[in-house]
Amino acid sequence: MSPIENTVVCADEGTFREEVRTWLSEHLAGEWGALRGIGRSGGAERAYAERRAWNRHLAEHGWTCLGWPVEHGGRGLSLAHQAIFHEEYARADAPETVNHLGEQLLGPTLIELGTAEQKARFLPPIRAVDELWCQGYSEPGAGSDLAAVSTRAVLDRGTGDQAADTEGEWVIDGQKVWTSWARESDWMFVLARTERGSSRHHGLSFLLVPLDQDGVEVRPIKQITGGSEFNEVFFSGARTPASMVVGEVGDGWRVAMTLLGLERGVSVLGQQVGFARELGDLVELARSNGALDDPVLRDRLAAQRAELEVMRVNAVRSLTEKTPGADNVAKLVWAAWHRRLGELAMEVRGADSLTARGDDGDLDRWQRLFLFSRADTIYGGSDEIQRTILAERVLGLPKEPRP
Repeated sequence: MSPIENTVVCADEGTFREEVRTWLSEHLAGEWGALRGIGRSGGAERAYAERRAWNRHLAEHGWTCLGWPVEHGGRGLSLAHQAIFHEEYARADAPETVNHLGEQLLGPTLIELGTAEQKARFLPPIRAVDELWCQGYSEPGAGSDLAAVSTRAVLDRGTGDQAADTEGEWVIDGQKVWTSWARESDWMFVLARTERGSSRHHGLSFLLVPLDQDGVEVRPIKQITGGSEFNEVFFSGARTPASMVVGEVGDGWRVAMTLLGLERGVSVLGQQVGFARELGDLVELARSNGALDDPVLRDRLAAQRAELEVMRVNAVRSLTEKTPGADNVAKLVWAAWHRRLGELAMEVRGADSLTARGDDGDLDRWQRLFLFSRADTIYGGSDEIQRTILAERVLGLPKEPRP
């Protein structure tokens, strides 16, 4: 019997927390123990193959897709139990997983909106970490303003008498950018314009596209951290079966928003435990090098701690209360907090923070944190877009004029 089939949901959250903590303690040892802390804040490319193997190890023992329904290979755990897992995973300093987009975003979207055939085809390899996914949303002219997508897909029914919408192939042309992990991924979920002459939120479809084909070119983007976890992806006559549309043709905006609504779920609690670990380590560094004796720095570090506690309370509340705009406020707050942490790290390090190690310009964790966190207020929806959404959709203020 597999670990999934043998799983019984534990009603006692304390018992479940101890189960997670014990398992991680026993398994994050030996070769796995060397992966602790790897993959965060600008280090997503480090030990990628080893982290994927670890992610498969989690799957084999029933620690992936915890919230998925049992009939789809998950464990059907409650939000509280999922939050406990993410908290304990972060506390154990376990490595960043490689399957977030498939497990946390696409999988639940397919469970809610996908066809029976799509679920049968894609959910098992996502759960087993056999197929990896990337997200095809942003474009050079459609970043935070996602409704400006211009990548196009045309249905080619071939030369036969095909009439059904599920027959033939979509032919895709366009470009996506800032695509995380595209080089490592097998598939991409793509928001494309499938209705000629449509604009903004109308005429879009949500397509599932294989990346291993001649019509797809992936180019890495060199980042200031030295890595290239982001990529440009070019489609030139790329193809995917007509049946690879999630939801209805032309209803892609609703599907895309459903997926984005999952992006800031229970894993955000684990993210904040990770933030707390970073802050704690920075305080220890400040204590060891004397920076904590500076009353201004000491006060700023204390303020970071207080703000982190407020963020956690708001995160817990947002999981149980559907407050309009809560996700947007949370993104604004944590992004600014993390950028300030990166800046504080440089001040705690002092003059040494300006010099890379060795001749190859290798960065330490604090330099990577500082450089990578500059993008926190941009990716996943820039601060400006978050504020516009809050102003127009939550507060009901007049909309900005559009060209």
